[in-house]
Amino acid sequence: MRVLVIGDEKRFEKYLPDLEIVEKAESVVVGRGMPDAEIIAAVGDVDVVVADAISPVSETLMDSLPSLKLVHSEGVAYNAIDVKAAAAKGVYVCNNAGVNDGAVAEQAILLMLACLRDLVPGDAAVRAGRQIQMKERLMVEGIRELGDCKVGLVGLGAIASQTALRLKAFGSDVFYWNRTRRSPEREEELGVSYLPLDELACMCDIVSIHVPVTPETTDLVDAAFLARMKDDAILINTARGEIVDQVALAKALEEGVIGCAGLDTLSPEPVSADHPLALLSPQAASKLVLSPHIGGVTEGMFRRAWTTIWQNIERVSRGERPVNVVNGL
Repeated sequence: MRVLVIGDEKRFEKYLPDLEIVEKAESVVVGRGMPDAEIIAAVGDVDVVVADAISPVSETLMDSLPSLKLVHSEGVAYNAIDVKAAAAKGVYVCNNAGVNDGAVAEQAILLMLACLRDLVPGDAAVRAGRQIQMKERLMVEGIRELGDCKVGLVGLGAIASQTALRLKAFGSDVFYWNRTRRSPEREEELGVSYLPLDELACMCDIVSIHVPVTPETTDLVDAAFLARMKDDAILINTARGEIVDQVALAKALEEGVIGCAGLDTLSPEPVSADHPLALLSPQAASKLVLSPHIGGVTEGMFRRAWTTIWQNIERVSRGERPVNVVNGL
């Protein structure tokens, strides 16, 4: 088996699992962003393409690989892969569904706590010699505990379910909206209660986004949604930046429409210095906590992901169907 990897060579080498198929296969790694024509010229035919989650795998590239049997996303996302073209050619497209559920849930909890505890302004105050002033201000303003908050989850997939279980341990009241309501047994297991989306936005102290990017969810959190939230509410997004109207959120933070936001994802990415949320006034910026889209990229995630990838390569080499097929084959 010849395997083409589109992504970071050091990461590929670091997470190679101890499996026999790794030794048997011939692997070629090219950097993200290399044009199809250059890949085709440099690599030649392969049986498998593994691409990091934001690297495109086009119909043009697949057309040039007559032996291709499998295209595998390194992560969960596969929107950069032409799944229809792959299906038409009888090529499996697979992802690593569920591989980072717990990791992203941890990031969501981290951002909730950072917002509740004024972590970023507090850190700056201590470094500037204003520790007592900051402490006294926060004691007067009030510090909410996560266990005292009503938390609304927008979407209840795998990551949101893991987030709900962690919130349950904190003692939070957890609500959710999902296009399909879960069974009473599943709701009880996760400790969640269903609410319509508008009601969830109005009622919850923290609203956490956990839906995929689709035409229906793009800009789901717009100016109208933000206006329905409490004026001291916290918005958390560890899903995709496109789900939140970035300009509307910047305006909401400037005008005090909501209390705070904690974001692991922005749109577009990579984030430029002229992004609306990077140009906030100092007062509004103090109500925003950002992380560099690292929620799902833990060491554990990559170990699990690459083990699944190589196990799928082995399955395909034996003529078997791989797991986590996303293009209907």
